[in-house]
Amino acid sequence: MPTASQPHILFVDDDPKTGELMQRFCADADINCSIFQQPTDALNAFKKSNNIDLIVSDLQMPGMTGIELLTEIRKLDANIPFIILTGYANVDNAIEALRLGASDFLKKPFDMDELLLLINKTLQHRALEIENTLLKKQLKQTQSIEGLIGQSKSMHDIVSIIKKIADIRCHVIIEGESGTGKELAARAIHAESDFVDTPYVVIDCGALTDTLLESELFGYEKGAFTGANNTKQGLLETAKGGTVFLDEIGNMSSAMQAKLLRVIQENQIVHVGGLKPINIDVRFIVASNQNLDELVQAGKFRHDLYHRLNVIKFRMPGLRQRKDDIPALLQYFIQLYAARYHRDVTGFNSTSMQQLIDYPWPGNVRELQNLVERHIALAEQPLMQVQNLAETNTDDALDNDLPELDELERRYILKVLAHFNNNKEQTAQTLGINSSTLWRKLKGYQQ
Repeated sequence: MPTASQPHILFVDDDPKTGELMQRFCADADINCSIFQQPTDALNAFKKSNNIDLIVSDLQMPGMTGIELLTEIRKLDANIPFIILTGYANVDNAIEALRLGASDFLKKPFDMDELLLLINKTLQHRALEIENTLLKKQLKQTQSIEGLIGQSKSMHDIVSIIKKIADIRCHVIIEGESGTGKELAARAIHAESDFVDTPYVVIDCGALTDTLLESELFGYEKGAFTGANNTKQGLLETAKGGTVFLDEIGNMSSAMQAKLLRVIQENQIVHVGGLKPINIDVRFIVASNQNLDELVQAGKFRHDLYHRLNVIKFRMPGLRQRKDDIPALLQYFIQLYAARYHRDVTGFNSTSMQQLIDYPWPGNVRELQNLVERHIALAEQPLMQVQNLAETNTDDALDNDLPELDELERRYILKVLAHFNNNKEQTAQTLGINSSTLWRKLKGYQQ
């Protein structure tokens, strides 16, 4: 008796002996096969059933040809696999069937094992297509806006805020640990706005010295300094009418904070070495992995600049705070890198999935993304087993003695550095900071 797990195929051939042979072979291969000598009977059966996985049909039959049957089936279902059986004299007709949407064809006379091999290959391809369709549907449900994936309450709240403020040209502060997706949120705000076609400019405040940052932001006049051979527009000027994203603004010096405050107050810039004010109209979105309110209270960030920027503020949650979103994120990154690296990968095994959900993810979404990319690049089989996931040891916790935040950060950076055998590039990537910021922090620890 057929079971729900068996694939169900319709076999259409006016020769009853071929049908009997096919049914016997399919039973041995654990395939549910319905045999028809009349194409019209097969068509009616297809109309009444919603669990047909494949149709195999002879080409030349009385009353209705295989091509005519294919044409009628395609009106009902554009994707159901359809294999044509044809004699040598009718190969041209079989090629025409391929043009009309047949999946494949097989020449007569054929070996039954050869046909079953083609059926299994077609069914496997069909199963992969269905799986990909379901995956895309799941991702569409979880990917609310512009790359922000997840259905947790915290992500739902953030998406709600973004949709409310997208068209309002107010300044925004986004806080959160490194790797939580602060820049993704900033891009989403711009992408959801009515002025999405205007420039979106990203500036890393921790990667540039004051001199370079000033010239990049404001531009400069010819001859303003050695090497200034031509007048150059600044990024704030080129972003006119759009959005400027200042990443890690907490690393900006007091002098640059004062200059940025004037820009926000007056909506004007002056080129380095210039005198003429230039009007600009940009929305500032700034991000920090530090608590700016605490920096203000500690005197490390200007309170007037903070209050100018703090029209809307929200915090991106750490991945350990939204574990329910981990399966959807894994699905997204697996699909992304499996396609990029041409790997036939379906996911992680169940033990690995539980490990990934239980892991605290100190590097947040960026760390998870890097892990998936690494595993897919090295994958040798469809179902992956997680490798080199950092062990968590509660007896060796970083915060047993309740250190201050700066000391906790120092310990964690040194722990990650040791984990990667002093590889600063991998350490910076996992921490979600640029190499110059890591170098500056390490140099400070040596003082």
